[in-house]
Amino acid sequence: IEFQDEHKTRIITRYDCFKDGRVSNPYDKTIYNIGYIGEGKYNRTKTPIIYQYWQKMIQRCYDAYYINKEMTYRDCFVCEEWHCLQNFGKWYEENYYECNNEKMQLDKDILCKGNKIYSPETCIFVPKRINTLFCKSDKIRGKYPIGCTVKDNKIHVRCNMCNHRKYLGYFPLNKPFQAFYTYKIFKENYIKQVADEYKELIPKKLYEALYKWEVEIND
Repeated sequence: IEFQDEHKTRIITRYDCFKDGRVSNPYDKTIYNIGYIGEGKYNRTKTPIIYQYWQKMIQRCYDAYYINKEMTYRDCFVCEEWHCLQNFGKWYEENYYECNNEKMQLDKDILCKGNKIYSPETCIFVPKRINTLFCKSDKIRGKYPIGCTVKDNKIHVRCNMCNHRKYLGYFPLNKPFQAFYTYKIFKENYIKQVADEYKELIPKKLYEALYKWEVEIND
């Protein structure tokens, strides 16, 4: 059969599959009405890991239910090139690496802080331990700066240290900036410490981005 669109894709199949509607166009946008498989070696069956990274990336940006649960992905999107699995798969094979048997995560905003687009220029694979350095607790801190929470009429400062949170002290309610700068200094130094631990294991541009990272009061 030949699909009558701009791609004119031809597929050899059995008549019963055609008759029952079990033949799909590889250019149909079947993943959240955005992503499509395309023609090539990457697919859900033969390259399941690559497919999973790609599918979850699109889900984070275009699944309304997921976005309502994870508000940090609101207004995020995937570049048009990566709407096609074949393009993402090629980039994956050129950029994926293993690190200390850690789970690797696809990150879009360490290389470019505040970035909202998943693309070849902005994304990089990151060990899970490094990625957790940038997790935030917006609901807990409320109106106070990052790293700060209020309890018993005091601003308490804590810093996420990969597998636990370090308590840095407390401040009066009228001194949120002092509380923030305590957090900022500790966090930036800790990120550099972790970067040095991974220096020989991660891409140079990731190491440099970690060393240049600045914690801002409106993070």
